[in-house]
Amino acid sequence: MTPLKILFICNKSPWPPREGGPMAMNNLIEGLLGAGDRVKVLAVESEKYHVASEKIPADYRKKTGIEFVHLDLAVKFIPAFLNLFSRQSYHVKRFISHAFERKLTEILQRETFDIIQIETLFMAPYLETIRKYSTARVVLRAHNIEHLIWKRMALASRNPARKFYLKHLFSTLENYEKKILDDFDAILPITEKDAAFFKAYCRKPVKTIPFGINLKDYSASGDQHVEQALYHIGAMNWMPNEEGIRWFLKRVWPQLRQKFPALKLYLAGRAMPRWLLELKMENIIVAGEVPDARAFILSKSTGIVPLFSGSGVRIKIIESMALGKAVVSTRTGAEGIGYTDGENILIADTVMEFVSAISRLYKNPGEEVRVGQNARRFVETKHDNRKIIGELQAFYREIL
Repeated sequence: MTPLKILFICNKSPWPPREGGPMAMNNLIEGLLGAGDRVKVLAVESEKYHVASEKIPADYRKKTGIEFVHLDLAVKFIPAFLNLFSRQSYHVKRFISHAFERKLTEILQRETFDIIQIETLFMAPYLETIRKYSTARVVLRAHNIEHLIWKRMALASRNPARKFYLKHLFSTLENYEKKILDDFDAILPITEKDAAFFKAYCRKPVKTIPFGINLKDYSASGDQHVEQALYHIGAMNWMPNEEGIRWFLKRVWPQLRQKFPALKLYLAGRAMPRWLLELKMENIIVAGEVPDARAFILSKSTGIVPLFSGSGVRIKIIESMALGKAVVSTRTGAEGIGYTDGENILIADTVMEFVSAISRLYKNPGEEVRVGQNARRFVETKHDNRKIIGELQAFYREIL
């Protein structure tokens, strides 16, 4: 069978795969290359996710032909304020760049592709350029229902001014998201729940392609010391993560401390905000960005995901489950994962539910092990990257 040639247009570098979005992109890229297809990558580089191209392994640069264009994605007060009087999505507008358009045009004039995969809605403004210079099928890899994240934050906000601004952000983004879908040749959501939304607003093919992992990279070491402690890992410059942790520390942690004075909570992830770095709470360890996320997860017994806004799937939950860890998450955090509450994950949405679930695990280490083992078996069934890549290749050929 003739190999496919695929161009990935990414809102951030897929390498290094150190947070959810890059991991989702990189696992498809590596999987397709491993299956014999040819891949080219064009990615945004920004201060928010800075990548020095010379630090990317030479083999990766060679096999992906990865190229970058720097974009200034910093939120600026005056443009953000003026956007209140516009119907254009400020989220999307920040990704529009003449330099990126020129580089994309150069690539499309130099090379031909069977498939062009746009990673996230924010790169959709380049559809017009793609259609002008390429006859490839163009698919949107929808990591989330983007406007839903901001809608949920707006609904949860109690500050009237903040609520007003968040409502503007989500409504303009929602209008753009629904309007642009039919301009693609196909949509690739990560979860079945997201797929239902896209099918309702899009007449083009919609195929769920879950987040996949290479199971051999997620084997738990039997002789590693595991501390009976809680952990949270996730990029803290993503607002839902920060808000969730702030809620947990304010509402849940004091009650847990009262019940279990020796219990510790470790917080890991990129871009820790100043208030967390300066936090002085007993038994809270702010680890920041850790050199090896898997080793960090393996060293603790129970993951927490107190997430109340967001969409798509939380990749760190899948990673924790793959490593045989018990996870306590809100329904929103576990959204898109075909879990069974009490069997391969524990679901908690209120203060008392979190306290109860964590108490259940902390007082019974055997229960932690049972839930973790069930979680690993679940991932082996639903998130094996080899199976997912096969489904993706078949879908590509269908739309061609």
